[in-house]
Amino acid sequence: MPKAGGGAADEEEFRAEVEERLINEEYKIWKKNTPFLYDLVITHALEWPSLTVQWLPDRTEPPGKDHSVQKMILGTHTSDNEPNYLMLAQVQLPLDDAEADARHYDDDHADIGGFGAASGKHHDGVVEDVAWHLRHEYLFGSVGDDYHLLIWDLRSPAPTKPVQSVVAHQGEVNCLAFHPFNEWVVATGSTDKTVKLFDLRKIDTSLHTFDCHKEEVFQVGWSPKNETILASCCLGRRLMVWDLSRIGQEQTPEDAEDGPPELMFIHGGHTSKISDFSWNPCEDWVVASVAEDNILQIWQMAENIYHDEDDLPISDEPAKTS
Repeated sequence: MPKAGGGAADEEEFRAEVEERLINEEYKIWKKNTPFLYDLVITHALEWPSLTVQWLPDRTEPPGKDHSVQKMILGTHTSDNEPNYLMLAQVQLPLDDAEADARHYDDDHADIGGFGAASGKHHDGVVEDVAWHLRHEYLFGSVGDDYHLLIWDLRSPAPTKPVQSVVAHQGEVNCLAFHPFNEWVVATGSTDKTVKLFDLRKIDTSLHTFDCHKEEVFQVGWSPKNETILASCCLGRRLMVWDLSRIGQEQTPEDAEDGPPELMFIHGGHTSKISDFSWNPCEDWVVASVAEDNILQIWQMAENIYHDEDDLPISDEPAKTS
C-alpha cells in the first residue's frame, strides 16, 4: 500500500508495481496452458524492439532433419545512440511429423528458433517497414525515419549493403509496397503527407506524387486485381483509392475542386485512425479496413465509380449494408 501522505509519486509507483505483478501472473498462466492452446510456440528475445516483420518467400528442408528453414526480415528501433539496422533472421520450424510440440516450450533455450542474423546498418533512423519483391525472391526494400528508400539484393557480393538508395520523402517514410504486376514500380508513404511512385531502373527521381492526404501516410497497398489501382491511408481517418491510368486527364474546374483526376475514391467511414487495410485477393474492389477504435469495415465502392457510366446496366437495386 502507498504510504499516507506520500503524494502522487508514491501512488503512481504503487499502481505500476500492481500492474507489473498482474502481467507476470497472466504470463505464468499463459505459459502453463501453452500445451493446450498451441501446437507450436517459439519465443525469442530480440536485442531491440522491431516495428516490422515479414517472412521471405523461400523455404527449404535440410536432408535428414526434422525441420524446415525459413527466413524473415526484422527492423530495429534502437536507442538514440545506437544505429538502426535490418536483421535477416533464420528460423527452424518443425515438420508436421517432427516430435516437437508446445510441451517442449522453453524460452531460455530457444534452439528450435534457430535465429541467426545478417544485418545491414545503413538506416540512420528507425526502420519503419520492409517489403519483399513480389516477382524477384532475392530483392527487398526498406524505409525508415531517415527519409530513405533502400533496395537490397541478396545476390550481391556484399548483401549487407543496399544496392540502391534514395531520399524518397521530406519526412519519415512509414511504408512501401512493390507493384504486383510491374516489377519495376514501388510505392512509398510518408509523414510528409504524400505517396510517391518510384521506378527501380531510375530511382533517383520519383515517377509521381499523390498529395491529397491531410495527415501522415501510414500504409499503402496495391490492388491484386487491377494493376493501375493503389490505396493509401493516413492519420486523418481517410483511405484514398488512386487510379494511375487517370493521371494527367483533363478536368472541369468543378471536378478539380474535389482533387486530382487520379483520386478515384475516398473511404470516410471510420471515426478513428485507420490502423491497416487489405485488398480482398478473390473479390474485385472489396477492401477490409480496421481502425484504432476496434471497428472493422468491409466495403466495396459503387460500380459506377470505376466503370464508365455508359457501360453500366440500368439497375434499381440499392447498395447492401449491414
